[in-house]
Amino acid sequence: MPGRGARVARKSIYDPIHGPISLEGAPLELIGHRAFQRLWGIRQTGFAHLVFPGANHTRLEHSLGVYWVAGEMGEALRLPAHDLATITVGGLLHDLGHPPFSHTLDGPLREVRGVDHEALSRAWIVGGGPDPVAEAPASGPSVPEILERHGLNPRRVADLVDPPRRTGGTPLLREILHGPIDADRLDYLQRDAHYTGVAHGAIDAARLLDTVESDRGRLVFAEKGRSAIEGFLVGRTLMYSSVYFHKTVRAAEVMLSAAVERIPGYPETARGIFGLTDGDLLHLLEGTAGIARGIATALRERRLYKRVAGYRTLPPARARSLTKYLRDPPARRQIESELAQLLGAPDGSVLLDLAGLEVRAPGGRDLEEIALREGLRIVHPFASGSHWRSLLLRPPSPWALAVYVHPAWRHAAESRLPHALPRFL
Repeated sequence: MPGRGARVARKSIYDPIHGPISLEGAPLELIGHRAFQRLWGIRQTGFAHLVFPGANHTRLEHSLGVYWVAGEMGEALRLPAHDLATITVGGLLHDLGHPPFSHTLDGPLREVRGVDHEALSRAWIVGGGPDPVAEAPASGPSVPEILERHGLNPRRVADLVDPPRRTGGTPLLREILHGPIDADRLDYLQRDAHYTGVAHGAIDAARLLDTVESDRGRLVFAEKGRSAIEGFLVGRTLMYSSVYFHKTVRAAEVMLSAAVERIPGYPETARGIFGLTDGDLLHLLEGTAGIARGIATALRERRLYKRVAGYRTLPPARARSLTKYLRDPPARRQIESELAQLLGAPDGSVLLDLAGLEVRAPGGRDLEEIALREGLRIVHPFASGSHWRSLLLRPPSPWALAVYVHPAWRHAAESRLPHALPRFL
């Protein structure tokens, strides 16, 4: 404890979304760690800046925002001081393991490392796991050493960031970071809307924070916050369709994934790339041979593949059968190669976008878990039978499956691929 008259180190960072964000103790020390500073080099919205030029904000800014929102939620819930410190640090560290360009490389990360970015965040927080930063020499104390020095349990923080399958601990704390309306989403919707200029994400976060409560250890909202919840859900849905799944953004995302998947010696040679920054990854790819190099240069110069074919809708059984390619990337790459051969084009000139087969918009479980306090009752107004359900569960992309092609082969693809696709898929 500092003596009488001792100065406590404290800093205030001005954030355009939340205003001044104060840090001291463990958070202040953690933001100087190399794992956190790496987040300066990772764009929050991947390739959205190619469509929305203002979207150059980073994972570091977002992490500071989640730290602030988690603190506001914790104070509104009157959490004990130690729980409040734990959840705010969890918010600060929740994205340490993100690969370059944020969610763009989720697929290759699962294929190469067999984990998602939350697991890499856990490795930083608890120590002893694989270092996500590629071969960088360690300097200074580790993340768990910093946490323990400030009286925080690294494993407890990690369990909030990367909840174990057997959910134990404190559900209320977990829901602040991993709930249907959590600190993560309350920050990124506002932040992404601000920097893209898209108004859909302009949610009433102040009202949500003003109406958050707890009931029997679970997160609930006062009835007067219902309209803010409705706005949040609609805003989240529209941001997926208008920003995160914009066709041009998707073109760049499938291109980067294709470049990584075509690094010579993949997947073994790709294990170290997930700890790089955006710029470092593009530089590495431009130093490789073949199609990976060409795609990286095209991304840097904004020469993007074009969508030429695909399926807007598919019968449910057919859609389910195609999801196997989400789980089997080599089989998907084989089809891409065969389609390229059909055009007489080099491998990697034709790419499949299967993101429309994934559910990333607000899902059914989210709707079931949103709780409102009506008098003495806790109700779930967005569960089964709600008239909101059809809107909130609509696919985030109008294309169940899309085919993107190198611009040089666009005309040949437009004339041949729509008729050929049924033979391959």
